[in-house]
Amino acid sequence: MRKQKKESALTRKQKERKRILRNLLKRKAIRGSVEAVGGVGLPSKMPGTAFGIPATRCGVGGKLQKQKGSICEDCYAMKNNYTYPSVIEAQEKRFALLGNWEEWVEAWTDIFTFLGTMLPDEELYHRWHDAGDIQGADHLGAIAEVARRNPEWGFWLPSKEYGIVRQYKALWDVPGNLTIRMSSTRRGEDASAAIKDITGLWSTVDYDEEARCPAYRQEGFCGACRDCWDGSVPSKDYPHH
Repeated sequence: MRKQKKESALTRKQKERKRILRNLLKRKAIRGSVEAVGGVGLPSKMPGTAFGIPATRCGVGGKLQKQKGSICEDCYAMKNNYTYPSVIEAQEKRFALLGNWEEWVEAWTDIFTFLGTMLPDEELYHRWHDAGDIQGADHLGAIAEVARRNPEWGFWLPSKEYGIVRQYKALWDVPGNLTIRMSSTRRGEDASAAIKDITGLWSTVDYDEEARCPAYRQEGFCGACRDCWDGSVPSKDYPHH
């Protein structure tokens, strides 16, 4: 019989965090709001919560998926756990619920307000789109409004929808607690100046060791790092996975 690997203190702590969050999301007080957005993601790597839709619904990413050497050619959100029927079903449900933005914003505000009273500050972080991307300026506007209504939370949105973000920023301000980090297009290369200029925040893959995400040196967890959500950190680099 194979000897079971002993869990580290960091792994146990992260599992306990997610257990607490999972139970909180089942509370009657927010059950309807959780249903209204199609469910809330709890990525094991990160603090707090997340939201994702199918990567097959990406606009710019969908085109890059067909380009050799692009970051999206071997998209992480189209393999491994993301291929489970239950995950695909959940993501499609979330996608189908997009559009009624007033109700969507209200539901997320209920969720974050409730969780904010229950969780320590180190857990008040949310990632928009661990899979998929924004669908239009109205979608980004709804995300921004959620951030405005929940100033105690930190929100991170990685995106390749350069045109949508430019369109939004030309008309409206981005809340200070919403970090929109534009993604580069090709593995092993820096983001272009045009991409960097959109929000002044960007990410690369297999390019910049100094800006490399530390999770892969600490058992795959963010740990105490919150750089991705930090608008004072211009660049982050991730290993291809």
